[in-house]
Amino acid sequence: MEQSVGSLQEQALKRKERLKALRGRQLQVRDGEEGEPDRKKERAEEEAEEERHRELKLRNYTPEDEELKERQVPKAKPASVEDKVKDQLEAAKPESVIEEVDLANLAPRKPDWDLKRDVAKKLEKLERRTQKAIAELIRDRLKGSEEELAGAVGAIGVTAEGDSD
Repeated sequence: MEQSVGSLQEQALKRKERLKALRGRQLQVRDGEEGEPDRKKERAEEEAEEERHRELKLRNYTPEDEELKERQVPKAKPASVEDKVKDQLEAAKPESVIEEVDLANLAPRKPDWDLKRDVAKKLEKLERRTQKAIAELIRDRLKGSEEELAGAVGAIGVTAEGDSD
């Protein structure tokens, strides 16, 4: 078993060396094709980022050294809390109370209110038809009473003529 473990380690080392060689070749090919300016830009950006991260910022510490005093961050002034509190209190004030209260909205609805609402359109159509039918009946009666009146007037006229003769 020890021999196989040793041979496995040797194979692993050989693989690592081959991978390093491949990576090196790939980097050389890329540098040749793309050119070195891109690499230089990337390196410069990385160095600039590192410098930014390394830059010392002193917020709470007051240094005695002049160079460090330049890096001291100016003290922040607290924001006015009173203005914010006033704004929140004004926003929280209740709106003026409605002077007129609609009792229909306050009263509880009857259990069949939704049924009435759904049938209301159909009832409107029926109501119109009913009104038309009633109007026709009244016209018919008026025509009938006019004929009776005409007959009565005619009968009175006939009797009056008979009396005057």
